[in-house]
Amino acid sequence: MIRPLCLLFDCDGTLVDSEPLLAAEMAASLTRLGLPFQASDYIGEFRGSRFRNIVAVLEDRYGSVDPLHLAETETEMRSNLNRRLESELSPITGAREALLALSNYPCGVVSNGPENKIVTSLKAIGFSDFFGTNLYSGYTAKCWKPDPRLYLHAAQLMGFEAEDCIAIDDALVGVRAALDAGMTVIHLNRYPDAEETPEGAIMISSMYQLPTVIENLAHARAMDSRQVAHAR
Repeated sequence: MIRPLCLLFDCDGTLVDSEPLLAAEMAASLTRLGLPFQASDYIGEFRGSRFRNIVAVLEDRYGSVDPLHLAETETEMRSNLNRRLESELSPITGAREALLALSNYPCGVVSNGPENKIVTSLKAIGFSDFFGTNLYSGYTAKCWKPDPRLYLHAAQLMGFEAEDCIAIDDALVGVRAALDAGMTVIHLNRYPDAEETPEGAIMISSMYQLPTVIENLAHARAMDSRQVAHAR
């Protein structure tokens, strides 16, 4: 019997083009906090990382900030970001077409962002119905990529073994997390001139390519299963 496949999608930069908005809000907030930061720093060095991990790196460089002030700044930043997501967000090119083509597969979203941000983002671009309640946040699971436990947490709650999951992620922290979790990984590499796809992951440069890659993987999996059955 061929076991079904589960597709686990990252959110920011994979499904939704939220990173420019996030980078801009983060730059304004962190700079006001006394931690010099430009939007290009997020795209170049920190893409996909947890906010508090970014703060920790910046504090090592520029000095510590008051924890209470940091908490207040983060709350304000996330509030501003959510407002912008509701009105300014757009999908990643080809994501809608890919999801429509792959709608027969169980799908979930696995993100380092808070769950309310995932919900806001998917609702803003009309993607909510593709995933239902299969939304898995690092803040809910209390572990964040590159820790593989976040992807494993999502797989377990959806009822799948890691080997039956395909993770689709644009950020290297997410690609490494899914590889370490033992999943098949597709790296949406939108910056191929600046970023190298880790060994073991499959690279695509556009979400338009995703359905063909998934179907090829499913076909190869079915052939392997038939060969094993025949050998018995």
